[in-house]
Formats: sequence, structure tokens, C-alpha cells
Amino acid sequence: MKNALRIGLVLCAIGSFISAALGGSYPSAPVRIVVGFGPASAADTVARLVAKQLEDRLGKPVIVENRPGNSSMIAAELVARAPNDGLTLFMATVANTLYPAHTKDGFDLSQKLQPIALLGAVPNVLVVDASVPVRSVSELIALAKKDPSALTFATSGQWTASFMAAELFNMKAGTKIVSVPYQGGSNQVLTDLLTGRIKLTFNVAGTLAPYVSSGKLIALAVGQPKRTAIMPDVPTMDEAGLPGIDVGTWIGLMAPRGTSQEIIDALARASSEAMQQQSVKDALKAQGIDPLSSTPKEFAEFIQKDIQKWQALVESLGLKE
Repeated sequence: MKNALRIGLVLCAIGSFISAALGGSYPSAPVRIVVGFGPASAADTVARLVAKQLEDRLGKPVIVENRPGNSSMIAAELVARAPNDGLTLFMATVANTLYPAHTKDGFDLSQKLQPIALLGAVPNVLVVDASVPVRSVSELIALAKKDPSALTFATSGQWTASFMAAELFNMKAGTKIVSVPYQGGSNQVLTDLLTGRIKLTFNVAGTLAPYVSSGKLIALAVGQPKRTAIMPDVPTMDEAGLPGIDVGTWIGLMAPRGTSQEIIDALARASSEAMQQQSVKDALKAQGIDPLSSTPKEFAEFIQKDIQKWQALVESLGLKE
């Protein structure tokens, strides 16, 4: 009871501090976080956990609204057109830097929206069906070169992070494994992977972890610069001998361009505090999401580098539409 009381007093103090810093004017109404993917997606999971924490700190309801479609660009454009009063926020992901890199869309995330905080990373892991006679990335490459027709790469749809991972793997490894896009996403990929119709995939760690633990799938490497908490024994692609593959999904909070720095800073502080809560960390890690935190400036720099990375990769692979 005493601990609960202390936590309540701390949250009240934080809310009072934020309100005082903004002259008591923000937020003047409920806040909504728009997510470009459906319920139970990684972005939705992060949004709902953070929304509850922001609600406790801001003293107003924080509502999560799902607006899926067009690789999350519908939601991004909706928030970009919203008033810059801090009441409409966007849960951005790698989709919003990847999609414009291969199209003539012209949507520049760094210009249309204002960074608040980087919140999480969703690692993509390279796995093979247990029947495939390989237990390392080097063995996979050797098999792919010996018998190209023996393998097929499942992806969660064209122009997704897993699609780009497959293309990048082929380029780096000098292989020609055929990619098979699944518009149904991870669930449909898993069905065919577990029945042996598809032999390998780069897909989200949280979805794959139970099947790796049971031995139905073999995890070969994590597609990001550091290992993931949900599969700590699985090496990175660098450690597995194929460096330069960073294809994980990131998730971060943004606001319409022109939102006042005071509101951005207040939301960044509240978001950072939210990500430090052990309950939030545990909930994210259980879903295979690695919790992160950043300042608005650090997130802005991260976005710019991500845009440049995807643009360079699309050009080098000759995939520009």
C-alpha cells in the first residue's frame, strides 16, 4: 500500500511539473496516438503501453487509434496534416522511411513530422525450417550456391523490412535465393514455413521465438547490430560472418511539424520515463521488442540516417520504382 501511494505521489508530481512547464495549458484535451498498423502489431503494442504511461503523466486520456494502410503512410499523412497542438501524435516505424525510398511518393518523414522519442526496436531474425541441413549462415550460403532451387525466402510482403533483408542478404552473400512475398504478413509466412513449403525467412523475433525454442525452426542470426533480449544466444549477422545487414524494425513517437519545443520536450521526458518503467520493459521484451529511449535530437539524427540507408540500398539493388 505504501509503495502504491509513493508511486501515485511521484506520478502526480511529474504531471504537475509538466503542466507547470507548459503554463498549465497542455494538454487541453485528450491526446490520440495514430498507429499505421492494426491491433496487436508491434507498433500498436508499444503505442498502448506508452499511452497508459503518458496518460498518468499528462493527466488527460491518451487514446490509440489504428489507421492501417499503404505501409503506414495513410496514418503518417493524416498526422502530418493535423494541428500542431500536441493532441495528435504518430507512432512511426521503419515503414515510413522505407516506403518513400522506393517510390515517387515524396513523403519525407524528417520534414513532415517532428521527432519526440525513439521507443523500441523489433529485430528481424533469420530462421530456417528444421529440415534444412544448415546450422549457420555460412552453411546456408554454401547450400544456396550449390543448389539455388533448394531454398525459398518468405517475406511479409514486397517492400517490407523482411523483403529488403532478403534482397540485401542475396547481394551480400552472392546468392540468388528466390523471394516469395506474403501479403498476409507473419502469420501466413509461419504457416508455410512450419509445413516446409517455404524454407527460410527474416521475420520478427517475438513471432519466431516459440518455434525456435521448440526446435521447429533454427535461428541463424539477428538482422541488427546487437543481439536481442528474447534470443540472447543467437548471433548478429556481423558475428555470423555476413556484416552490413541491419534490417530490424524501429518504433518511435512523432508530432506534426511546427509543434512547440515545449510540448515536444514534455512528451519526450514523459516517454523516456515511461520506457524506464520495469513493467513496460518486461511487457515489451515478452513481445520480442527491445525497449529504447532517445532525445528528440537523437531521434531526428536516427531518422535521417535511416532515410539515407534505405535510399542507398534501393539504388544499389536497382529497385527504385
